[in-house]
Amino acid sequence: MKYLLLVYRSEAEHAKLSPTEQQAVTADYMSYARGLAEAKVLVGAEQLQRASSATTVRTRSGKTTRTDGPFAETKEQLGGYFFIDVPNLEAALDWAAKCPGAKQGCIEVRPIVDRADMPGGMA
Repeated sequence: MKYLLLVYRSEAEHAKLSPTEQQAVTADYMSYARGLAEAKVLVGAEQLQRASSATTVRTRSGKTTRTDGPFAETKEQLGGYFFIDVPNLEAALDWAAKCPGAKQGCIEVRPIVDRADMPGGMA
């Protein structure tokens, strides 16, 4: 089964880290990604730019609006993701617990919809 591990963390708290501490955090993420790759469960991963670079788009009653910034003001922001393919939810949760982001923020684990289960079998 495929899952997204969504990494949420406080950008403000991360910015307070010294350059040496930030390098250590980066090294932890690189080691984690290597572990996923070596286990052959990594499908993809990316770090996102700061939440302030986001644009939120809404279309209501045929009118589209664009707003600078993320959808909601929150204490923690979406900072990146790991896309994994593992046997089951328990395996996904185990990998999420090992993610460095779980120590500084939280990891949201979301299953990917299997297109074969969609109406019309869009595979």
